[in-house]
Amino acid sequence: MTTSSPTYAAWQKLPDNALGHALFSVGMCLRVPYFGSVLPRVVEMRPGRCEVRAPKWWGVRNHLGTFHAIAACNLAEAAMGMLSEATVPSTHRWIPKSMTVDYLAKANGTLRAVAELPELPDFTAITAGADVVVPVRIFDGQGVEVVHADITTWVTPR
Repeated sequence: MTTSSPTYAAWQKLPDNALGHALFSVGMCLRVPYFGSVLPRVVEMRPGRCEVRAPKWWGVRNHLGTFHAIAACNLAEAAMGMLSEATVPSTHRWIPKSMTVDYLAKANGTLRAVAELPELPDFTAITAGADVVVPVRIFDGQGVEVVHADITTWVTPR
């Protein structure tokens, strides 16, 4: 039996409420400081799925006054990273390898990034290394998908 990452174990220990989510999100940003630039709030985290929200504030605005494209990529990577922490067993490790992004519409207001695997990989079959593509959909407050990212992670045994 494999165990979960320390990151996912911390998520599971905190209360499943606004305070627990805020504490976890602050800890995530302390561990990965660049994520803090989008003020992310992890609201759901489990194997195969993670949801992270980020408010629109002056630090993420572009010249049009909308959510900057690269800030949206940062939000997508935060969602992918926390999905990976909840999904990849302690027998393996992961690292981002590449990202393809489609900007589908102007991103206004608070954004919601949902990273979700269509099915969980068979990690016992990953003996030398494998690409795992994590799709991330980013929605605006009206539920319109404004950004889509496919983030390829390289997963190897420890």
